[in-house]
Amino acid sequence: MLMHIPNVLNLDELSQVQQILQHASWLCGKSTAGQQSEQVKHNQQLDEQDVYAVKAREIILAALGKNALFFSSALPKKIFPPMFNRYTDEQNYFGNHIDNAVRTAKSGLWVRTDLSATLFLSDPMDYEGGELVIEDNLQSTKIKLNAADMILYPSTHVHRVEAVTKGIRTASFFWIESMVRFGEQRQILLDMDIAIRNLRNKFENHDNSELIQLTGCYHNLLRMWAQP
Repeated sequence: MLMHIPNVLNLDELSQVQQILQHASWLCGKSTAGQQSEQVKHNQQLDEQDVYAVKAREIILAALGKNALFFSSALPKKIFPPMFNRYTDEQNYFGNHIDNAVRTAKSGLWVRTDLSATLFLSDPMDYEGGELVIEDNLQSTKIKLNAADMILYPSTHVHRVEAVTKGIRTASFFWIESMVRFGEQRQILLDMDIAIRNLRNKFENHDNSELIQLTGCYHNLLRMWAQP
């Protein structure tokens, strides 16, 4: 499942994050790469405890907490603290890799990486290249979203960031451990939740017995599958 979540940040939040990151000190991204990823990682990154990263992270986490589509798609149990990377000049690409199955933050938080997220922070017109490419069996999907939009995808997929040939591509990235571990189950729940929301918008009477029954089925499945 690839899930495009638009407008995770509003215009004011996006502007705040962009301005905060302008003052940050960017480091070589290899410092947080595993043995395999280190060989193909050529980007810049903020230290997890950098004061500017902390400020920008707070804005993003607050926005995620208000985003119904993110919650329905990910059913988050834990969110690895959002991090930040930048692609420009010679540090301009990240080759094929798979994210580590478990990540640990400097705070001591351990997160099983069920889902990976990239929140785009640069306008796509401000840089060339830089597409996130996600491999799914025999299919490759190229993704380059508007600033403030996010892509959510299974951490099991091979993926890469194509070379940025002009300009600067800045993004936030993080991982989610879901209450519902298996992607097939999360997809069923997401499809049901979207259908329920659409029916509520279609029918003024929210006491509709069929709608109540369908909502009950959703929560009973979530109760069965969730591991909070």
